[in-house]
Amino acid sequence: MAIAEIFSRFAAELALFAGVGFLLFAINDLAVDLIYFGRSIWRSLTVYTRYPRAFASYFVFKKDPGLIAILVPTWDESAVIASMLKATVNRLDYDDYRVFVGHYRNDPATAAAIASVADPRIEAVEVPADGPTTKADCLNHLYDALIGFETAHGCAAKAVVLHDAEDVVHRFELRIFDALIGRAAVIQLPVLPLPDPHSRWISGHYCDEFAEAHVKELVVREAVGAAIPLAGVGCAIERRALGRLAAMQDGKPFAGNSMTEDYEVGLRLGALGLKTMFVRIPAQPGERSIVASRGHFPATLGCAVRQKARWLGGIALSGWDRLGWSGGLGERWMRMRDRRGPLAALLLLSAYGAALLWSQIWLAEALGAPIKARLSPGLITLLTINGWLLGWRVLMRAGFTTAAYGWGEGLRSVPRLVVGNVIAMLAAARAVSLHLGGGASRWDKTRHIFPAVLPQ
Repeated sequence: MAIAEIFSRFAAELALFAGVGFLLFAINDLAVDLIYFGRSIWRSLTVYTRYPRAFASYFVFKKDPGLIAILVPTWDESAVIASMLKATVNRLDYDDYRVFVGHYRNDPATAAAIASVADPRIEAVEVPADGPTTKADCLNHLYDALIGFETAHGCAAKAVVLHDAEDVVHRFELRIFDALIGRAAVIQLPVLPLPDPHSRWISGHYCDEFAEAHVKELVVREAVGAAIPLAGVGCAIERRALGRLAAMQDGKPFAGNSMTEDYEVGLRLGALGLKTMFVRIPAQPGERSIVASRGHFPATLGCAVRQKARWLGGIALSGWDRLGWSGGLGERWMRMRDRRGPLAALLLLSAYGAALLWSQIWLAEALGAPIKARLSPGLITLLTINGWLLGWRVLMRAGFTTAAYGWGEGLRSVPRLVVGNVIAMLAAARAVSLHLGGGASRWDKTRHIFPAVLPQ
């Protein structure tokens, strides 16, 4: 009897801790929802009634389009890099670009795969070190190669674009960057993961998260005056802005010891007072598709945890130390949202722990044991409010996923919330462990695949 009472009390304390935390998080998320929908309604009433909607296909080439450099860092990517490069040069609807592909001297398979794509627009760049180092280090070598190319050809790139070895690059991407990079130092396109029919739950949960984050979250960041963090793919950086960043960091624009160097670039350039922009634009009239970077995400639990741990560690833990809390109210608010991952995982662990304890107590009570779970009126009220807010959150997730992927994926997004929660808790534990151990010093990448059938 005494032990059951202790378990019941402990479950109530866990539920109270999780409930208060979830309430604060839910209010925070609700504020984002209100800003997003308020902005959408305002633009529908004031902007779209006066101006026609833009389409990427409307962006026409200038008489002298600027040189755009695409940086693609690789390590152990012989399985995908040749397919990615062939697809990229065949799809891109742009005249003046170079693809700088980095590979390590101890990775001959990747070097051979790059060399197999015979195209003068592809520049293979060997990193003079045994890999892997870090992705940022590889990118810095590609930046040096770009400087060498500019010097040798007497030209200057207009923008630097980042992509990974498994990306499906949209055909209109460089058109958008060429047209808009003069208005902003940073442009980020949406990232939409490709659904994997062999991994509906692990890989699929990325579809849900990015559908909401890269439709709603980034729009709100821009609306409140916060800098747009780069996703490392489908993004462009104005060449002079990148050079300015390099001049501040010993000639290396990408932080060599960071696990999320792309995220940091966007925030650092925003902190310099430079404009950052998120661009979500339909490809052409009559199509549902938008111009976005597509690609497959990790399909196994272990790979997903490793990737999420790298993001959490770089943004929530190391990012706190490296970037601090500078900027205005909107910037600080968004940095707080970025860094809440470890706390969210702790709240989830507490909530699941309380649910497990209560389920055992209720089961024992149903079997006739003389025990009873006692919930205070205040706790019942808190859990009820959180239940309604959770319902709203589930509706938002399903709605944005449906808009991006259709009803099938929208319905799957509801049970996939649990999958995402489990991955988040495991990733947070790994991230904290790595952070306490000094952080990752090598490129902790996951295995990639390239789609056999390319999306539009």
